[in-house]
Amino acid sequence: MKIAKDHVVRFHYSVAEAGQEAIESSKDREPLAILFGHGNIIPGLEKAMEGREAGERFAADVAAAEAYGERRDGLTQRVPKKHFGEQKLAPGMQVVLNTNFGPRAVTVEKVGMSVVDVDLNHPMAGKDLHFDIEIVDVREAQPEEIEHGHVHGEGGHQH
Repeated sequence: MKIAKDHVVRFHYSVAEAGQEAIESSKDREPLAILFGHGNIIPGLEKAMEGREAGERFAADVAAAEAYGERRDGLTQRVPKKHFGEQKLAPGMQVVLNTNFGPRAVTVEKVGMSVVDVDLNHPMAGKDLHFDIEIVDVREAQPEEIEHGHVHGEGGHQH
């Protein structure tokens, strides 16, 4: 079965900045499960996966614009320190900040007495990425998965 919109795809991946060593991999854990065609992965990787089948292994180079976007200067915000809980913060740290729009990865720029300046660019913004992919399996999504916009069951969301 070929990967297409409204299919569940389980795959292993490793990702690296172009020309660098891998910075993340699913090799030692369960494959990632996504509902294909619903924005669950970066656009460039989704394009590279379309039409592939279970058992395929391939490499994909994804430009920054098709990954996490280009870096935007001035995308910083001052956040009250209380929103970080008891975390020990230091400049350069990457943390997840809960926002009105859901969790967001941010980079700490400066830590003050009561506020923290953070860079809201995704940590991978402006970076061209290289992926090594292994498609584990492909199946048609259940109507409930399509309605909810994510995978249920093995490798997916449990309700």
